[in-house]
Amino acid sequence: MNNARINSFLTHPNTLTLFRIISAPVIVILLLLPNRLTAFLAALIFSAAAITDYFDGYLARRYGLVSNLGKVMDPVADKLLVSSALIMLSSLGWMPAWIACIIIGRELAVTGLRNIIAQNRQDVSASSLGKYKTGFQIAAIIPLTLHYPVWGLDFYAIGMVFLWGALAFTLWSGADYFLRFRKLLQG
Repeated sequence: MNNARINSFLTHPNTLTLFRIISAPVIVILLLLPNRLTAFLAALIFSAAAITDYFDGYLARRYGLVSNLGKVMDPVADKLLVSSALIMLSSLGWMPAWIACIIIGRELAVTGLRNIIAQNRQDVSASSLGKYKTGFQIAAIIPLTLHYPVWGLDFYAIGMVFLWGALAFTLWSGADYFLRFRKLLQG
């Protein structure tokens, strides 16, 4: 394979989405053996995977690489990555499990609603509230995964502040989705 083909493969939006999917079980495995090194590696991999969420959409739109596979797999990859991290963090006692349940439950409910919206040929793109929700979730998961104090920083406390913000935006954006599209649910 020549360099141009390798570069094309590595920067293709679906490859970036696949990286997020593969990252989820790697993060789970790392957090099954929690210590400073595995927590740092899990946070690093999660961070890299979270960044690809922005770039896969940007590249798909910029270079006309939008595909049905990408439209389906991108949100699945996002949910898999965030849900896996939240489940592991709660299983380790590094965050309250009830918050993980609410966040994951909202994600599943909104995914179902988005399918109904798409079937009715309406716009299912993420709202600005949804983007804030995702940003706060990522901003919470990274320091909660680091967990251990380093350089005098209490990553747990930082992560919990962002987690409360993520919870607020999760509930707010979920309610917003259901209120905006309640007519579709009544039919």
